[in-house]
Amino acid sequence: MRGGRSILAKVLKGSREKRVLELGLDKSPVYGHYRGLPLEDVMAMIDWTILSGYLALEYDYRLPLLVYTDRGWEIEKDTYAAELLEGFDRMLDSGTTTFDMAYLKDRDRAMILRLLDKVEATRDPKYLPLLRTWHKIDYRKVRERIQTVIESLLDRAS
Repeated sequence: MRGGRSILAKVLKGSREKRVLELGLDKSPVYGHYRGLPLEDVMAMIDWTILSGYLALEYDYRLPLLVYTDRGWEIEKDTYAAELLEGFDRMLDSGTTTFDMAYLKDRDRAMILRLLDKVEATRDPKYLPLLRTWHKIDYRKVRERIQTVIESLLDRAS
């Protein structure tokens, strides 16, 4: 997803604006997080993240878009990996036995490796079906790390 300061502020405020809903931004985990604050305060926080070097503005023609800086991405990749792990739990809790893991392919490699670190740290073999399915479809370096996590979880399960 790409956007600027104003769309991010609307998401953080929990706006019911048509564009926010059309883009599915109301499904974001941060949607409505600052519902109780005035929009000006939310914009000030966004500006602070830019001035502090966590976000930067890049221009797509004349449209300013927010992007993570290296410093900002270092924080966000851990947060995003944790959200993906929660998604694994939801998949497993749903009772389904078939998993489409293609949504993880072509993601930021550092974030994917962080996700695999988190899975390994759980020491929980319940993730093995997801990992085995994922292992079949990803690139070699990611598959190698997935295999290491699988072996680690199997060692702990026995």
